[in-house]
Amino acid sequence: MESKVWLNNYPSGVPVNIDVNRYETLLEFSKEAMEKYKDLPAFENFGKRITYGEVDKQSDLLGAYLQSRGLEPGDKIALMMPNLLQYPIALFAAVKAGLIIVNTNPLYTPREMEHQFTDSDVKAIIIAENFASNLEKVLPKTKIKTIIKTTVGEMLGMKGKLINFVIKNVKKGVPKYNLSNTVSFKEALAQGKKFNLEAFEDGPDRVIVHQYTGGTTGVAKGAMLTNRNLVANMLQMKAWMADSFKEKEEIALCPLPLYHIFAFSVNCLAMMSFGSMSVLVTNPRDIKSLVKEFTKNDITMMTGVNTLFNALLQNEAFQGLDFSKLKAAMGGGTAVQTPVAEAWEKLTNVKLVEGYGMTEASPVITANPFDGRARKGSIGMPIPSTDVRIMTEEGTIGKVGDIGEIQCKGPQVMAGYYNRADATDETIVDGWLCTGDIGLMMEDGYFKIVDRKKDMILVSGFNVYPNEIEDVIAGMDQVAEVAVIGVPHERSGECVKAFIIKKDKSLDEKAVIDFCKENMTGYKVPKMIEFRTELPKSNVGKILRKDLRAEEQTKG
Repeated sequence: MESKVWLNNYPSGVPVNIDVNRYETLLEFSKEAMEKYKDLPAFENFGKRITYGEVDKQSDLLGAYLQSRGLEPGDKIALMMPNLLQYPIALFAAVKAGLIIVNTNPLYTPREMEHQFTDSDVKAIIIAENFASNLEKVLPKTKIKTIIKTTVGEMLGMKGKLINFVIKNVKKGVPKYNLSNTVSFKEALAQGKKFNLEAFEDGPDRVIVHQYTGGTTGVAKGAMLTNRNLVANMLQMKAWMADSFKEKEEIALCPLPLYHIFAFSVNCLAMMSFGSMSVLVTNPRDIKSLVKEFTKNDITMMTGVNTLFNALLQNEAFQGLDFSKLKAAMGGGTAVQTPVAEAWEKLTNVKLVEGYGMTEASPVITANPFDGRARKGSIGMPIPSTDVRIMTEEGTIGKVGDIGEIQCKGPQVMAGYYNRADATDETIVDGWLCTGDIGLMMEDGYFKIVDRKKDMILVSGFNVYPNEIEDVIAGMDQVAEVAVIGVPHERSGECVKAFIIKKDKSLDEKAVIDFCKENMTGYKVPKMIEFRTELPKSNVGKILRKDLRAEEQTKG
């Protein structure tokens, strides 16, 4: 591949490389940021703010408590909660105590929890009590000895008591559980005052996070992310955004959960490097509450996924907001559909900037520029200190326009999968991370994803990519959401099936197919249309094609 073509179009002021040795560890970076911005608000949740200084002090106390329970550097601690003020305190407490963080989706079933906790050898957990009943079911099968439980409102004062009452008694959101030897989050902080935080041996190559992949390619695996990985990706994103954001001035809306690697690295770490305030949204599906955060705070940037941006665009209250303070909106996790990006820009006068990453890359690999040159339908260019190439099916390095697997190399690429040397060797080859995503590089160095290898549909020998078809159908005014998969077909091997949520009740199958025929070649046009009231989604709002495929398989 032509050598780093993208550098000819790099945003002005963005360095080609970052100084990966600027901070040896995440602990060193966080200490500097918390001291530098100690009097500024760091996080807000349900209207309650805590400063960087308060996060610093409380994470010291919690870290000391964890060490007092016999946890040693290198031991694993699961963090299992939605976006709450407790999360960043717990995160930095674990970092300060030398523990390895195992970010855990609170919506996991007991089976998924058991797999993650036993696979990672988790010894401690900080968990929102809403999910404690599931922990009770698997606890005997794990090595977990230390349990800190918390409530949604625990750090929110009087308002928190009301919130807890509603969740528990009105919404019935806390199933009964019976866990012994637990302490509350506040009790752990109080106990921590009796102990000193002990220093430990740290370094750039020490693993500090086990971030589990979504399990979409077989069993969920723990990507081992080191100090260098996370610090590098934070510095890469800071360099990329430096001309757009000002220190001590930004207010970032964080609807994506911090246990998700995108929000973890971008919202928590990169925005911390600017001394910004992150507004933590506990339930991003509550669009009304999300819109209220815009009215209560002068939001200057937000992250999200396609479905979230789409839902906001369809909300009347959101349509009437003042977006004059908004500087940037970043989309990740899944492809941002062109009609959504266009509608977003038309309403807010701010481009919806798409990036691309993987858990295994901490996660950001490429991003569109923030200088107005963001391109719809593109994942942008490699961020500083990152090399990207296209590997064709023939095993050759692709030229401009060639389609093949996207592979990347950089300081953000993981150390490997925990206890899975074979899977690591398949994924990292000669230092290159093999993403499993199919894409191409355009003449000016912008990259484009065509699709995941596994999502590709083969129709009579022709490759069909669901993203393209979804993008077209999403362009219909009557369509709210769409997902496309391949299903077996006796003549063509596979055919295209589209699952659609209507925005307009009058929409019918013929209208969709006619529209597709107008916009796509024949073999790409869906042979089957199914209208639904909802589509299966992950808790971060990503439509799960694999669930739709599984449903089709059960039909035989």
